[in-house]
Amino acid sequence: MSVSMTRADGVTVLTLSSDPQSVCPPLCQILKGLCYSPTCCSVSQHLRSFQGSSQSVLGAVHIMVGLLNIGLGTILLGSLGDFWWVMEENGFPFWLGGLFIFFGIMCIVSEKCPSPCLVIVNVILNLAGVGFAIAAIVFYSINLSETSVWMCEDGDYGYSYYRHTTAAPSPGEVIMRKKCLEGKELVLMLLRSMNVVLIVLSVLELCLVISSTVLGIKALCSSEKGEKKEIGDPELYSPLLEEVTSNPTA
Repeated sequence: MSVSMTRADGVTVLTLSSDPQSVCPPLCQILKGLCYSPTCCSVSQHLRSFQGSSQSVLGAVHIMVGLLNIGLGTILLGSLGDFWWVMEENGFPFWLGGLFIFFGIMCIVSEKCPSPCLVIVNVILNLAGVGFAIAAIVFYSINLSETSVWMCEDGDYGYSYYRHTTAAPSPGEVIMRKKCLEGKELVLMLLRSMNVVLIVLSVLELCLVISSTVLGIKALCSSEKGEKKEIGDPELYSPLLEEVTSNPTA
């Protein structure tokens, strides 16, 4: 499928000629033609100058947030805590962290090779990242409320044991139980703190994807305005008439 583009005053016409012998449906041929079009795949210097190094910085922070999600999620799942069953069965910190890392890589690639196609793909991915960041905030908030620690026999079995035992515990047992309860509170505080850090990182990720999306849209709009300016009225760019240096004859 070949793609040709014609520009007029405020109008852009794309002409696509389909291949009747191709087994792909017309929509796939259109997408393939647009992706392989030199207009979409060629590197734009205007996009490069407009974006600067902003996307690389955002991409590096994306990757950092993703790695922290995976690392803290591993610590939470490997601890003694009892968490929301979705986290234990699906392991959402791992695939959310992987998605955040992927978003960061796309930000860096769209800056190193700033073609319109890559910038558009980066904008679409970051728009999807808004939903994933909000989902991460909700998941970690639910997990924070469900976090608990099973220690020191403070469940139903432990209470029934002390209720039905006539002999009073020894001073050593009382001290050990007190120390165990203090350790339990410390572990619970650490686990909840990790969940709070993950919520803060998810909020940061939400800000990152919004910033990257806005920057990409601004770059695309600025590139389109720059092309319109270059394709403007050719009479505006015609050279001035050379001045007549010879004096008129009397």
